[in-house]
This record gives sequence, structure tokens and C-alpha cells, in this order.
Amino acid sequence: MAGEKIFAGSRIRDLRNRNGQSQQGLATALGLSASYLNQIENDQRPLTPGILLKLCTMFGVEPTWFSDSGDVQRMQVLREILGDPLFSTMPYPRQLQEAVRGAPWLCDQFVTLYRAFRALREERGPGGAATPAPQPGTGSYDSVGDWVQAERNYFDEIDRAAEGLYETARLDEGGPAEMLGRYLRDRHDIRIVTDAGLDREGVMWRFDRRARRLSLTGGAPPESSAFWLAQVIGRLDYGQVLARPVRRSGLGSADARALATVGMSNYFAGALLLPYERFRRAARQTRHDLDLLQRQFGVSFEQVCHRLSTMQRPGAEGIPFYFIKTDIAGNVLKSYSATRFSRARFGGLCAQWNVFECFSAPGKLHVQMSRTTDEAVYISVARTVGHSPVSYFDRPRLVAIVLGCAVSHAPELVYSAGLDLTDDRMVIPIGPGCRACIRTDCRHRAIPATGFGIDAGSEERGVVPYHMVAP
Repeated sequence: MAGEKIFAGSRIRDLRNRNGQSQQGLATALGLSASYLNQIENDQRPLTPGILLKLCTMFGVEPTWFSDSGDVQRMQVLREILGDPLFSTMPYPRQLQEAVRGAPWLCDQFVTLYRAFRALREERGPGGAATPAPQPGTGSYDSVGDWVQAERNYFDEIDRAAEGLYETARLDEGGPAEMLGRYLRDRHDIRIVTDAGLDREGVMWRFDRRARRLSLTGGAPPESSAFWLAQVIGRLDYGQVLARPVRRSGLGSADARALATVGMSNYFAGALLLPYERFRRAARQTRHDLDLLQRQFGVSFEQVCHRLSTMQRPGAEGIPFYFIKTDIAGNVLKSYSATRFSRARFGGLCAQWNVFECFSAPGKLHVQMSRTTDEAVYISVARTVGHSPVSYFDRPRLVAIVLGCAVSHAPELVYSAGLDLTDDRMVIPIGPGCRACIRTDCRHRAIPATGFGIDAGSEERGVVPYHMVAP
């Protein structure tokens, strides 16, 4: 973080409130005036190295807790939006930076407005024929994702509740599905049955409260069954705990709050199967070997990867990972990042990303070092997940998972074995999608970037039939 200007007002305020400290009390502890700290908390002044060190010592967090990754991600989203042909020019990076730091709320509202505009444009179709207004589902889905991202994909109260249940119920004494099934039978007198018909309906589990019967779809692997049982336990025993973050979220629509509640149920299930401190220690001991962690905890590849992206407990942070789940068409199904990394939010993903290699070799793990357009270098692993077809007429869903982090953490990953981290030829340049990507020398470009001129040339012809000219 050396050399960066760090504006971290909201993070400081969050830590102060968690510890029940007043602004005056924290200012006194830091040796500052209350007005100076107030300016820092309102992002009118950056953190100095001395104050950053004091905050890290006082609250027991790493310096990366205060990084301005949110600003970097906002800037990329704005660049993508302004890459739409609707806009004729692209602002300079400094102008975007000033907008993000000076008016983050206004930038967020602009993103929301553009999202609604795209939804309406897509519903009207190429001809522009009038149709009913777009339904709120997509916007709600995106707003929940933005909220989870703003919380760094970590929910402390839920995480600690799940961890406490794991220890008190001694869930480590047998297989996860077996132990969770026994817990539901002993505590709630719930009978667990298998119903092969659920799969034809596209349903994984169904709970009949009156009959005290939980039906699970047939043929599911044990790790999936364990996750579903953990979801039900969260809803039955920790409903209020799951509801509190949603109430504080500020999500405006009922759809968004309902989706957020489902998300908190999923978060609880992952935290119960992979209790924070046990999992953090195991991850460090195995150098984050995903296959070893799968076997040790009896969970799936996706569950391990997703859990690693949530390890942001203050004072006990894991490696800040980003996690992305995508289908073969490039649709992003889930995306969380504890780093500066930000994937394309509008339009297609970069063709050079290792996620697309996965679908040509299902089940194989792909390791890649990549450099984004802000010159940050990452190491990532990607692999497809999905079940084998049960019949000729079955069409199983095949998706890919990507887990990555800054290359500075590569020595802590088993996947850096054999890689020459100093060889720049090993680093693949990737971007946020062609319209927003500023690279002028990419052989994989599909369309020109907005804001650049085009030189079609007359005496030569390259792989891409034009040169992009910087404004």
C-alpha cells in the first residue's frame, strides 16, 4: 500500500462503532484532534502512515483492511458504463477518481440508473418497441450483490453464531450430513427423507413444518445434503440473527430483502460447515490446497472457494481473495472481492481469462497469473463444477469457479509451486471487457474501446483490423 493515498473513513467508523468508541475517544487515543479525525472519517483527508500503523495496532487488523478497493471497483464500473456508445467521450482517469472520491453516493445512484436503463433497453429489444416496464428482479439481485460486496462478504454476528454451534454441538465427531441430520432429529424431531421427484421440479429440498418432514432431492452428493441441512438449521434456530444484517442493509425493495435473507442463510450454512478459526488454521497449514480442504471438512470445491472469500474477520483476516462463479456463456452468477480486483459488470468478460479454458477441460484445475489494466498482478485458480448426467435426457448445469488473490500472497498458496513469479512472460494481461479496456495492443479484442480513435490503416493488416488511437 506504499505510495497510495488511502481514504478509509467508512472503515474507521465501522471499527470504532464495533468497539463502542466515540469519535472523541478514538481521536484522543490516536493523539489527534476530534476535528481532524472527523475529516478523515469523511474522506476529506487521507490516512497518514503513522495513523494507519496506530489503527492497525489498536484494532488488531492488517493495513489492507483500510485499502480503497471500493474506489477502484467504482472507477471500473463507471468506465464500463461510459464505454456504452450512448456516451460519446470517456473522461480522464483523474476525473473519474475525483468523482468517486468526491461523490461516491452520486456515483452509486448513476450506476443504479444505468442498470435500470439497460434492463429497459433489453426488454424493448432491437426494434425499440414499447413493452411494460422491466420487472425489479434483476435490479434487486444486483443491489444485494453490491451490499454484500460493501460488507466485504463478511457478516460477523452470523459467522460467530455458526462457529459457536459447531463447537457446542460437536459437529466434528462424524460426517457433516450425518451430524447435522442427527441435530435436526434430536432438537426439532424432524424426519429427513429422500424424494426423487424433487429433481424433476428443479427443487433441492422442501420443508413441511406441519409434518416435521424435510425432503431432499435424490442422488445429491453428501456435501450438498450437508449444506441444505445447515441452511434449514439456520432458518429454524437463528432466524433473528440472519434477519438483523438485512434490516440494517438499507435495501429498498421487498425482493432485494428476500434475496438478501436467502444469502444470509447460505452464508450461515457455509460458516457452520467451515467454522472460521478451524478453517483459517487448516487453510494456512495446507497452503490453501483446495482438494485437501475439501476432504478434511467433507465439503465441495465451490464451498471451500466461497468460504475463503469470506475470511475477513477483523484481527484474524485470511488472504483477501476474490471469488467468481460463471457459466459457459460468461454470465456471472456470483462475484465477491476482498481485493482491488473487479470483473466486468456490464458486457462480456475478458477472453484471456483462465475461466474460459475450464469449459474445454472440465474438472481440470487451471492456474494463471494475470495483470489488470491498473497494473495489479493476481494469481488465480479456476475449475468447472457440476454433476454427471443421470440419463441421456439430463442436461446438468456446468459452471466454473475462479478464486484469486494478489500475487504478493503467492508464496502462501500451493498453486505457486513451479511458477516463476519474476518472469513477466508468465503474466497474462486481462481487462474488464473490450468496451472499457484501455489496452491498445490486445490480439483478442472484439470491439474498440469507447473514447479511442480508430486507425484502420491502408498498408498493413493485423489480427484485429484496426489500431486503437489514444485520445
